[in-house]
Amino acid sequence: MSYVQPADLVDRLTAAGAAKASYSTGTTILRAIMGGAILALAAAFAVTVSTQTGQPLLGAMLFPVGFIMLYLMGFDLLTGVFTLVPLAWLARRDGVTLPAMLRNWGLVFLGNLIGAVAVAVLMAIYFTYGFATEPSAVGEAISEIGHGRTVGYAEYGAAGMLTLFVRGVLCNWMVSTGVVGAFMSDSMLGKIACMWMPVMLFFYMGFEHSIVNMFLFPSGLLLGADFTLLDYLVWNEIPTVVGNLVGGLTFVALPLFLAHRRHAAAPADVLADTEPAATSAAPGATVTSDATSGASADQTELRASSPAAPAAGSTADPSADGPTETADLVGATR
Repeated sequence: MSYVQPADLVDRLTAAGAAKASYSTGTTILRAIMGGAILALAAAFAVTVSTQTGQPLLGAMLFPVGFIMLYLMGFDLLTGVFTLVPLAWLARRDGVTLPAMLRNWGLVFLGNLIGAVAVAVLMAIYFTYGFATEPSAVGEAISEIGHGRTVGYAEYGAAGMLTLFVRGVLCNWMVSTGVVGAFMSDSMLGKIACMWMPVMLFFYMGFEHSIVNMFLFPSGLLLGADFTLLDYLVWNEIPTVVGNLVGGLTFVALPLFLAHRRHAAAPADVLADTEPAATSAAPGATVTSDATSGASADQTELRASSPAAPAAGSTADPSADGPTETADLVGATR
């Protein structure tokens, strides 16, 4: 399996974030609708497996199937853009301004909500034979999740709200690690493995994921669960979104950027020291100068690890989120 070095990984992540911030409104919403819908189906699948087998771990092991599918197909989740677009902003990528970042977050939130609620309606019909019967065992399990994760938090007041927020932070620490994992390898199996592990962890631990909740709680309301829309918004969705944002930024985006971002090229005075040796050599001769030893180890490593410039005339691929959207990194998924 191929492995992408950390500095190259950050380059890919910042380029992906810049690409996402540049998409049109229609494209951004469409990608988000499909992302929310596929993740909602994966959540329904995982709850079904857990309920019918009595093995929550099995459901958690299978849930990442949906997450992996949607990222390999190039769709977007709010939790992912909470990490990728800020990385592009920190790296000062062209066109990635604060308003552009906020616009992207708002559009992805809207698209994820549309996709997740659409699946919630479809699954509610499925669980009740078109609302003609009481919910199935899986439908009842989903209703209980909605009740426990709204009223259940509210019973503890401020301590419940703190717990909800922390679960949101921990969730996107793991989920964004899975998003980053999609860039860690150029092989399909490598991408799948890197995405699978942290996403399985978040689901089994019961952390709070804003898009999964966009499916679970509307489903619960449709299936007659004992909580209200206001309960859902105040005691789950809003604190979860804030926690997901903090988790992605604090534990994934900032550490990667601060630890592995590329530094400036060699200073002009260091480069100038190498010129006399280069100009005094006979034409066509190969020159080796001790002056180059003045460059720091960081600069030497930077030159060795810097990606080659794209070939002239390379065609941009608008569906790929590789650095600068050029053909040299087409195939690097989101």
